[in-house]
Amino acid sequence: MAKYVDGFVLPVPKKNMNTYRRMAGMMAKLTKKYGALECLEAAGDDLDPKMMGMKFTKFPALAKAKPGETVVFSFIVYKSKKHRDQVNAKIMKDPVMNDPKMKDKPMPFDMKRMAYGGFKAIVEA
Repeated sequence: MAKYVDGFVLPVPKKNMNTYRRMAGMMAKLTKKYGALECLEAAGDDLDPKMMGMKFTKFPALAKAKPGETVVFSFIVYKSKKHRDQVNAKIMKDPVMNDPKMKDKPMPFDMKRMAYGGFKAIVEA
């Protein structure tokens, strides 16, 4: 059975990176607690690469990043789509996710510009 990956690309204001890192770390611990195989959060570093004269969409354009923002690329690996759904159901029932203090806490990024999707692995090395 092929692994399954949830992928995210989102612009984060550089001034909010520490807050984002803390939030992402908490979510990574939660997803691992309930069975995710791997979690990775990566902040943009080389976002204007030059590759042998090739033209392609760069992550800042894809994420509609504004001045003062960087792009975060993250993914979570699961055994399968079914496993992902089971892990996410457990996460949503966790007390951390249902803490009243967290209900109206603002996100450190613009959710409307976050790209998210589930992907079935087609090559693993």
